[in-house]
Amino acid sequence: MTAKVPRPFITQALELAAQALFLSSPNPRVGCVIAAPGGQVLGQGFTQQAGGPHAEVVALRDAAARGFDVRGATAYVTLEPCSHHGRTGPCCDALAQAGIARVVASIADPNPLVAGQGFARLQAAGIEVEVGPGAQQSRELNIGFFSRMVRGLPWVRMKAAASLDGVTALANGASQWITSPEARADGHAWRARACAVLTGTGTVLHDDPRLDVREVATPRQPRLVVVDSHLQTPAHARLLDVPQREVLIYTAAPTGAAGAAALQARGAAVVSLPDAQGQVDLPALLRDLAARGVNELHLEAGQRLNGAFIRGGLVDEVLLYLAPVLLGSGAQGIAQWGPLTGLAQGLPLRLLGAEQRGPDLRLLARVTGRDAF
Repeated sequence: MTAKVPRPFITQALELAAQALFLSSPNPRVGCVIAAPGGQVLGQGFTQQAGGPHAEVVALRDAAARGFDVRGATAYVTLEPCSHHGRTGPCCDALAQAGIARVVASIADPNPLVAGQGFARLQAAGIEVEVGPGAQQSRELNIGFFSRMVRGLPWVRMKAAASLDGVTALANGASQWITSPEARADGHAWRARACAVLTGTGTVLHDDPRLDVREVATPRQPRLVVVDSHLQTPAHARLLDVPQREVLIYTAAPTGAAGAAALQARGAAVVSLPDAQGQVDLPALLRDLAARGVNELHLEAGQRLNGAFIRGGLVDEVLLYLAPVLLGSGAQGIAQWGPLTGLAQGLPLRLLGAEQRGPDLRLLARVTGRDAF
C-alpha cells in the first residue's frame, strides 16, 4: 500500500474535510472525492453531524444524484473508511457494494474499532488500497480525535488574550477588551471547532460569561465545562442560558451538596471528581471528557486554572492573542504557576504560526513533544 497518486484529488478531499470543522464532532473531520479513471469527479462530500452520513456515503449519494455510475472508480478519502456499525453502517462496505475499484486514504483510523480493519475488508472485497497522501494534514485536522483514540485524552488548547507584556487583566480585574473585534471573532472560530469549552468558577463569578459561539456561524454549540471545586456556580449564571448546549460542572463536593439540585434543575450535569487536596481532579476530568467523546478541549480560563493545567502537564497547545499595548506591572498574567528557579523549568513550546488579526497578533504554539503519539 504505497502512496503513488496525484495530489489534486487528495487536496480536494482535505478541503472538503475542513468543511466539517465545526460540524462532525465527536466524529473525525473527513472528506471524500470519487473520481473516474479518466479523472472526472463523480461525487464528493464530507462527514455530517454525528448520526448523519460519513464522507464516503455523502460522496456516493452525490454521485448517484448526478446520475453517475461509480463502478471502477477511485475513492480518495482523508481517513481509513470505517469498518464497524455505530450510528451508521461501515463505509468500507458501502464503497465495496457500490463497485469502487480503488481507495486512496490519507491515514489509518486510530479508532481501535477500525485500526486497519477497514483497509483489510476493502482488500478482501478485491479493492486496491493505497495509503499516505495527505497523512500529516489529515492528522492535524483531527489532532483531537487522534489524541482521544490513542491517549484516551482530549487535545487541550489553552487560549488567552494579553497585552505585549503578558497582562490578561488589570489589578482591578478589568479585561474587556484587551484585543480587537477581529481577534475576538477569530477566537470564537476556535471555540466553534472544539468539542467543549472549559473555564473555572472564578471566571464565572467575576465575569458571568456565556462562553458560547456568537461571532461566527456554527451548526452547534460546543459543550461547556466548568471546574468548580466548591460548587459556587449560581443557578442564575448566564452560561446556563444558552439553548441546546450541554453544561458539565465538575466539583470536589458531593453531587448532593447544596446548590447541586438548583444547577441540575437548570439542565447542568454535576460530576464529583475530588482529588486528595479537595480540588477537582483535573487528569480524571480529562479522562471523563474523553469517555464522553470530547476530542478538542478549548481552555478559556483565568490565570489560576491555567496554571493548574500547566503544572499538571495537561496543556498540549497554546493559542495566544497579543494586543499592541503595554499594561504595566501589578496586573494579572496568563498563568499562575511559578515561581521557577531555573529557565529550564519553563514550558517549552514550538511555534506553529503567527498571523495578524486586526491590529493584534495571533500565536499558535505547541508544547514540545505533546503530539508524539
